[in-house]
Amino acid sequence: MAALRDMHTDATAPAMRNFAGLRPAPDSIIGSAQRQGRPAWSEGIHVLWSVWVFVVPMFSPHGYDLRWLLLTLLSYPVFIALFAGALLLPARRSPWCALGMIALCFGLLPWYVSSLSYFVFGCVFLGALSHASVWRYVLALIVLNAALLGWARVFGYPWAALVWMPVTTVMIGLLVHVERLKNRQDAALRLSHEEVRRLAAIGERERIGRDLHDLLGQTLSMVALKADLAARLVERDPDGAQREIGEVGGIARDALAQVRQAVSGIRAAGLAAELASARLLLETGGIAFGYSLDARIAESGLSPAVETALAMTLRESVTNLQRHARARSARAQFSREGGVVRLQVSDDGRGGAIVPGNGLSGMRERIEALGGQLRIDSGADGTRVDARIPLGVPQAG
Repeated sequence: MAALRDMHTDATAPAMRNFAGLRPAPDSIIGSAQRQGRPAWSEGIHVLWSVWVFVVPMFSPHGYDLRWLLLTLLSYPVFIALFAGALLLPARRSPWCALGMIALCFGLLPWYVSSLSYFVFGCVFLGALSHASVWRYVLALIVLNAALLGWARVFGYPWAALVWMPVTTVMIGLLVHVERLKNRQDAALRLSHEEVRRLAAIGERERIGRDLHDLLGQTLSMVALKADLAARLVERDPDGAQREIGEVGGIARDALAQVRQAVSGIRAAGLAAELASARLLLETGGIAFGYSLDARIAESGLSPAVETALAMTLRESVTNLQRHARARSARAQFSREGGVVRLQVSDDGRGGAIVPGNGLSGMRERIEALGGQLRIDSGADGTRVDARIPLGVPQAG
């Protein structure tokens, strides 16, 4: 995974690294965006809002005079460096870049009206980079805006030019702050899903180990005793020795049947992990989730190829459901119909048109490669994903 992440970083952020001379820190804004599959430019593009630095003088009595030009040439490169630092530096250092933008505004405000744009960027970045609660961030915005208004009034800035500052910083800052908090929660939830899958796999291996120990420990002890007895009887009681050897064969066949029954659950470990992860994901988001598994599937097991296809279909279906369906409840049902295993994932969400994407295409290709079929129905009463795969897929698949 680390290698894949590095490859993705190298492919999406070379321009940003060359520009700033820095590699994005793993916990930086750009580093977090890349881990979520977003390109680096999706964060850096917000620098375009700094166009207000060049627009504000149009509404100023002094306009584009020589002083504005000199201060822009001096301050704008500093702002760009602070902007890049806020995106690329580690989380413990990047808030200083936001405070630097605010300080740049306060220092230039007596002579440079465009510095108000630096203040807006600083307040917004302060929310994006802060791990504080929403109310603490709002309190910080109130204090900063009060200080700005008092400082600007000292130098004769009119109220009409200042009244929009608190509204702009609070609205934009809160939107960005809440979005960042949500992204952090989503990242923590994804980590918990991986942990659930890992623990489910470990638990399954431990269960199989205990079952095999309980089955084979007693059986092998009995086989050893019978073999020793047959060896002692082979000369003085050949018929008895032959009878003991026959019992050894029967015990071995019974043990083999019990072992097969015990390890049949191994092949369902992937489904168990995905079901546990699905329940965690949906119920954390307030969506009730239930599932049912046909007993014949648990008894006979599934080939690795079929189990993998069903597990990935369940994962993609649940992920889409959690993101888009706005459902109150969902259900997954595994059933066996003749020589076909069937997975149905349904919800009571808003439904709507299905837009093909990478996830849906991957599900369909994976199932059709095994000779199966995938059908998705979405209407006013919710969405239903129906996957059917023949059971005759070779184990080596």
